[in-house]
Amino acid sequence: MMKNTFLFISFLILNLGFLEAQKVPAVYVFGDSLVDVGNNNYLTLSFVKAVLPHYGIDFPTKLPTGRFSNGKNAADLIAEKLGLATSPPYLSLVSKFNNKNVSFLNGVNFASGGAGIFNGNDENFKQSIPLTKQVEYYSQVYEQLTQQVEASTLNKHLSKSIFIVVIGSNDIFGYYNSIDLRKKNTPQQYANSMASSLKIQLQGLYNNGARKFEIIGLSPIGCCPISRLKNKTECFSEANLMSTKYNEFLQIMLKELKMKNKNLSYSYFDTYAAIQDLTQNPTSYGIVDVKGACCGLGELNANFLCTPISIVCTNRQDHIFWDQVHPTEAATRIIVDKLYNGLPKYTYPINMEKLIAL
Repeated sequence: MMKNTFLFISFLILNLGFLEAQKVPAVYVFGDSLVDVGNNNYLTLSFVKAVLPHYGIDFPTKLPTGRFSNGKNAADLIAEKLGLATSPPYLSLVSKFNNKNVSFLNGVNFASGGAGIFNGNDENFKQSIPLTKQVEYYSQVYEQLTQQVEASTLNKHLSKSIFIVVIGSNDIFGYYNSIDLRKKNTPQQYANSMASSLKIQLQGLYNNGARKFEIIGLSPIGCCPISRLKNKTECFSEANLMSTKYNEFLQIMLKELKMKNKNLSYSYFDTYAAIQDLTQNPTSYGIVDVKGACCGLGELNANFLCTPISIVCTNRQDHIFWDQVHPTEAATRIIVDKLYNGLPKYTYPINMEKLIAL
């Protein structure tokens, strides 16, 4: 009897501790490979998958999970900060739609490797799930929730949840890989169009209950290993300039969206500034290599994707980049720390810690 009582009390303490640590009801994630936790694994015709070694080498299971990382990605690490389990990939739950035990109230991840703000050339969404489709999936989830949960309860739940959006890098990669796009749009026109298109999608989320947004700006994508390789190891300045232009348009757009929707709150994270600081002051963060990929082949380990035959660095903590374009878990942890409770030079108008307190 004493033993059972002790176990019961221990169970309560553990669970109460978990509940106290939980800071928001749920997290809903939208975006690209930086936050994909396995949706692309369910796209049978897609080649954009992180399902082979050495992906996941530092994940708790030591196995590939569909995350484009050596370990956990930003979606995992933000969930940790918020005292939550990682929101599951949406496509893993689709087959359970009619199962009453499936609860979308616990959060869902719609992110997809290769996704962009624009649909691109993949009209049938076979290679990735573009943002327009991700938002459409969320609207379906919202409709289902309205049938399962009383309106005021659902509205309160969603208003306290965090909606994370990490998107745009693939659109810029697509711009510089397309002669047609460059003929039709100047970099500034294209970046402005990206922000305008994103505004429509964010408004759609707001119309379906979203109130608190964590919006991630673009990094200096011209400095990732694949861009450096094409530019003889130096950063591709044109792509970086376009990233900064988009970030400027994005911040203007968010202010406009806030003015239109008084109950909307957001935290914008300046990934560009955070990565620049990491690159320019690597030793203060324990980083050694700021240019090359940890997993790959050839110069900067960027000649080819991370595959089972790739060379893999032994100390992943030393590198910013895991593969041609994605950061290591170590670099992502540094970024998420700044995103969560960082200084105003990285977060505007507030950081995520203050956002969840609203």
